[in-house]
Amino acid sequence: MNRIRVLSPEVSQKIAAGEVIERPVSVVKELVENALDAGATEIAVELAAGGKSFIRVRDDGHGMSREDAELAFVRHATSKVATEDDLVAIATLGFRGEALASISAVSRLTLRTGEGGDAAGVEIRREADAVLDVRDIACPRGATVEVRDLFFNLPARLKFLRGDASELTQSVKYLTQVALAYPRLRLSARHDGRNVLNCPSVGSLRERIFQLFGAAALERLMEVGDEKAGLRVAGFASRPPSGRRDRGHQLFFVNRRPVRDKVLSSALNQAYRGHLEKEFSPEAYLFLSVPFADVDVNVHPAKAEVRFRDSSAVFGFLFGAVERARLKAGGVKEVAVGPARRSEDVRAEQLGLDVPFKVAEAGDEFGDAGRSVQDRSQTEVTTSGRRRVLGQFANAYIVAEDAEGLLVVDQHNAHERVLFDKYADIDRRRKWPVKMILVPLLFDLTPSQALALEAAGQSLQEAGFRVEDMGGRSYALLEYPDIFGPEDALTTFLEVLDESKDATAAGRRDQVLATMACKSAVKAGEPLPREKMEFLVEELFKTSDPALCPHGRPIVVRIPKSQVEKGLRRPSN
Repeated sequence: MNRIRVLSPEVSQKIAAGEVIERPVSVVKELVENALDAGATEIAVELAAGGKSFIRVRDDGHGMSREDAELAFVRHATSKVATEDDLVAIATLGFRGEALASISAVSRLTLRTGEGGDAAGVEIRREADAVLDVRDIACPRGATVEVRDLFFNLPARLKFLRGDASELTQSVKYLTQVALAYPRLRLSARHDGRNVLNCPSVGSLRERIFQLFGAAALERLMEVGDEKAGLRVAGFASRPPSGRRDRGHQLFFVNRRPVRDKVLSSALNQAYRGHLEKEFSPEAYLFLSVPFADVDVNVHPAKAEVRFRDSSAVFGFLFGAVERARLKAGGVKEVAVGPARRSEDVRAEQLGLDVPFKVAEAGDEFGDAGRSVQDRSQTEVTTSGRRRVLGQFANAYIVAEDAEGLLVVDQHNAHERVLFDKYADIDRRRKWPVKMILVPLLFDLTPSQALALEAAGQSLQEAGFRVEDMGGRSYALLEYPDIFGPEDALTTFLEVLDESKDATAAGRRDQVLATMACKSAVKAGEPLPREKMEFLVEELFKTSDPALCPHGRPIVVRIPKSQVEKGLRRPSN
């Protein structure tokens, strides 16, 4: 019996469709790319249930005749390439002729399109790659594609899709990239009847960044521009020492195509090495123009990756362009100098005796450190019968010893773990103390942050953050947990939104608490008095996981006594 068989067209077409259409954002991407290639100046996107039940993309491009519209559903039928040589220098976003064929194979699709003027338009309805109806209609110039019930005939693929909010976020992220790449494009998106993105046409990338991210984003960015040997780069990147804790805002475009590329990200990050605060990465919106023949975009089914003919030259060019912009911009972080403090207040802060919470149940920032350190014996404080603190290394690590050897403790990660467990206990008891702002802090959210707020809003409110929608992209912070000052509270709130975009509902509460703990913990580089180090080590080993901080970073490294003796060539006892 033969084991090898030729798949039926129905099965092979679904496999091919699955390579191109992975989730709702894949549909949005393919249809928007077609619209841009058709010269659209306005694109409107509508979605329902994150795009799983309904997607509509309407554009004012050049449209199609009836004959072209019917042919467009034939796999690999395209107007963008004709010969093998055309694949060497692809100048359009789409080129494989797979979009409509792949989408219609896994959905119920309706296309309405026309070339304008006196010519009639056409409506084509298809379901799972079968033609249901083709008829002439009155239709303005452009195209409208409606996609319903994505993956209705592929239940195995459907069950792997995420929740509505997560799927919607992916589409909004992609559309945000399109808005950045085409500032003159009028782009809008609606979900379940409400606006999630509204970008009127503007004249420059600077205006588009302001439109999407607000004035604060522009203030922390510098302009990057250079040209050399056929390569050109333009855009914006972080002005040192500004940066972000995540790399989600490192966006690269090659010939206006949004891409993921290790060469570009490595060049950017190396250009900032040693010039950003610890654990921060540069933010960037960089557009690279490369001769079409020097870049291969036909290396990934979703066209999300590229391959450069000379990756070393591209790396060196981008690295040099960003480095020169960074040197020109300079950048010195301003330090706000507060009023002089009494020596006893400073001493209390050093010992962790200040009480950021105003209720007894919450304790202070180092747990029960409010009881007098002096009242406890040195042995009780430092060893608990097992450990003894020796000192601090590099103002970042606590060095201690126990019966097995030396312990090197990351002070920030350790305090983060202690605070996380304490905050989790407070959260369980709903005892968060809050502070009201007399003059609310106004701020703007990006479209994806606004979606994250909808998802994480309940967790944030229960943790003490209360915000009010002021209309448009503007919001006001009214209350915040009484472990922060107002500015730190707002920074923490925004970081929680950025970090919780892809979190599950179950993990979102822990993400909120982990970010709060990180922001309120002692920092690397902060000198600590012995009493504070001793107490921190003592409290660390009472927590739920002394080995890892809430973000999964290691806290303690042990150097066995045998290793020390081996290195010093001393006999082991």
